[in-house]
Amino acid sequence: MLYPAAIKPGNRIAITAFSSGVPKACHARLDIVLNDLSKRGFHVVEGQCLRDNQLHVSASTELRVAELMAFLLDDSVDVIMAPWGGEVAMELLPLLDWLQLEKARPKWLLGFSDISTVLSAISSKLGWATCHCTNLMQLALNQTDDLTANVFTHLATSIGSEFKQIAATHYEPQHADYSKHPNAAFNLTEPSCWKVLNTSCIDASDLEFSGRLVGGCLDTHMVLYGTDYFAPYNRLINQFEPTIYYFENGELTPTQYFRALQSLKLKGAFKYAAGILIGRNIAAEGKRGEGYDDLMALKQALGDLEIPILYDVDISHQAPNLTIINGAMAKVKLINGMGEITQKLI
Repeated sequence: MLYPAAIKPGNRIAITAFSSGVPKACHARLDIVLNDLSKRGFHVVEGQCLRDNQLHVSASTELRVAELMAFLLDDSVDVIMAPWGGEVAMELLPLLDWLQLEKARPKWLLGFSDISTVLSAISSKLGWATCHCTNLMQLALNQTDDLTANVFTHLATSIGSEFKQIAATHYEPQHADYSKHPNAAFNLTEPSCWKVLNTSCIDASDLEFSGRLVGGCLDTHMVLYGTDYFAPYNRLINQFEPTIYYFENGELTPTQYFRALQSLKLKGAFKYAAGILIGRNIAAEGKRGEGYDDLMALKQALGDLEIPILYDVDISHQAPNLTIINGAMAKVKLINGMGEITQKLI
């Protein structure tokens, strides 16, 4: 793996919306989080593709590609962040100049949802470690839960070192409307617990497994798998190393959810898997037990795999989120129902 340098105060963070931009109604929130980055000691570089959103994107395809490329090639930039996800980041992948990017200094790219589409492509094509974590628009200084408050602390980990995270005790079922509440912090009201899917063959009382982390939003990764842009056995890891996949569902219905997971299984994605982490499912909020639900789909697709599969993990459109480094070597534990994950940057 090619790990970018550890993040530290004084780093330059470039902000560009290569998927959805920020409409005027949410500019107050954007200004808060950008100002908070400065308060953390970072130098903020604001891109031109940011403060607008038309037809799911911040600007034209050409402008978004050009700005992302410029930041990726600018070795004065240490970190690249988007405000949040979106729908169509996938269109940029074949337009990036990958040969030119191979000459660039690795930089941290952060975020989740549609941002993970680009994270996996960067990791697969260039071998850079990337970071699946809380999006910029959620990273205000008033977020005090451990998982969110420590994103930049974890990214200050030096190569060869490790960091540990403990599962959240509560989660937020629905996110705030930043157009109405620009200062909103997470409202973590619902009890949270990582659960074991296949208890018939896995001891849920004392569980531990290790492997390299790969994954992202299932909505896009189900179609990216097998391409150059999500090829875990290509540039990201040695094909004989154990893999820990992680996925979270943004919008898939239970039947779509089943087909997505089943498709990955049929394509051989889990051949070398040491385990699978499935995030909380925002599309299923309040709907479990109503006929064919997401848990039934999950069991139907993956219930026959004789590897540890944990679900309702802190990887989700429902805050808070783990900081997950694509390509890091991870050790996952579930002891008496309490989950933890340790990642080593090797």
